[in-house]
Amino acid sequence: MTQSLLAELAAIVGPAAVLTGPEQTQAFYNDWRGVFAGNAMAVVRPQSTQEVARVVALAHATRTPIVPQGGNTGLAAGATPLGLDGAILLSLSRMHRIESVDPIGNTLTAQAGCVLTDVQAAADAANRLFPLSLGAEGSAQIGGLISTNAGGSGVLRYGTMRALVLGLEAVLPDGSVVDGLRALRKDNAGYDWKQLFIGAEGTLGIVTSAVLRLFPKPRFQTTALLGLASPSDALRAFSRLQDLLGDTLAACELFSDTTVSLRSAQQPSLARPMAAQPWYLLVEAAASLEGTRDAFEAALATLIDAGIANDCVVAESQRQSDELWEWRESIPETEKRAARSAKHDVSVPIVDVPRFIEEATLAVETAHRGTRVLAFGHVGDGNVHFNVLLPDGDAVRSDAVNATVHAIVTAYRGSITAEHGVGRYRRDELPAQRSPQEMALMRAVKRAIDPLGIMNPGSVLAMPPGAGSTSEYSPA
Repeated sequence: MTQSLLAELAAIVGPAAVLTGPEQTQAFYNDWRGVFAGNAMAVVRPQSTQEVARVVALAHATRTPIVPQGGNTGLAAGATPLGLDGAILLSLSRMHRIESVDPIGNTLTAQAGCVLTDVQAAADAANRLFPLSLGAEGSAQIGGLISTNAGGSGVLRYGTMRALVLGLEAVLPDGSVVDGLRALRKDNAGYDWKQLFIGAEGTLGIVTSAVLRLFPKPRFQTTALLGLASPSDALRAFSRLQDLLGDTLAACELFSDTTVSLRSAQQPSLARPMAAQPWYLLVEAAASLEGTRDAFEAALATLIDAGIANDCVVAESQRQSDELWEWRESIPETEKRAARSAKHDVSVPIVDVPRFIEEATLAVETAHRGTRVLAFGHVGDGNVHFNVLLPDGDAVRSDAVNATVHAIVTAYRGSITAEHGVGRYRRDELPAQRSPQEMALMRAVKRAIDPLGIMNPGSVLAMPPGAGSTSEYSPA
């Protein structure tokens, strides 16, 4: 049956686009962190929406699970086929065309396999901005970013991916195609069904194309790094900058000296951005009006004068701005090289960010001796990456650390996943973080759209007891 299915898949996408050998598939089956490793029947790489639809229709007819995958840069194992040896891993990487750019309507239409940097470049060529920006932008793909509702450093001003998608095309679990590629800013004709697919992590269908929002490109952009004594001062700085700069404040990123020291130890020749400070706040202002830099520097001076910030470095060029951003964007790679870690992508109300960091750090380092906390994230949207470096030999189990951190998140009425998604990594913890009514609603949506449970089974929602299948739910 497997050989027959592989032959049918090859007939749809071509033999060269059906990968089965270990040397061809290993990179697809392992997650970016190197923590999770899965397996599948094959990696299938369609080149068009029609090919995706035919592959999914075949999977539906044979009740074969499908795991969609973009750039495989996720941190929640949502695109890793764990326990699904007989599944199809569907890679969208060959669907990388940018279909159109409309600088008047400020839209860009792209296939799901387009890499984020290519979308940014296409917008830039039209003197427009696609504002999503994150550390993995050189390999992350639009379909995956939509399916995980990616955030990044631009959320403060532009919102998450939910706010950046105007229209979608998606293949449903039975192989039918729903075409909603409308470039409309206002559309109240019925349910906004595309929002179901944004953040669904491939459990309801496969995003194949999208109409994305563009923005006028800021003509003036200024970056600065502040040295601070505490996360509380970071919140004070953010509040003051909001008052003084309004919507020209484009980014506000917090990280500790622990992360800076780690990177300096790994790259001794790299000069520190300033004299060591307990905490750093990377801020950026962007606007199209002259005077942005003057207003920004005046606002920064008020922070120094008020004793909120201890030190400040302002970028004098784009190169210096990029270097300052590299201290923030390099944290995941720095952490990955340092030690095994228990990662936490959490969110709490913005006003509670300092208290959460201080309380959770004390709780973890007291209860789990030998750990080191790396806390960094987006002050302006309440998203904290609260990662914990584990002792040599992994003497502390990560699930025990998770329990400590997530109990505090729950006490603040926060979320255990702010932008990385649930995937398989946080799946079993989700029911404790959401009410029974919310979980029932999610399962009802899943059953209605994917009654056979073939779409990314085991991700986001656990298979109910007694289902007796690799699928999310028992066959209908």
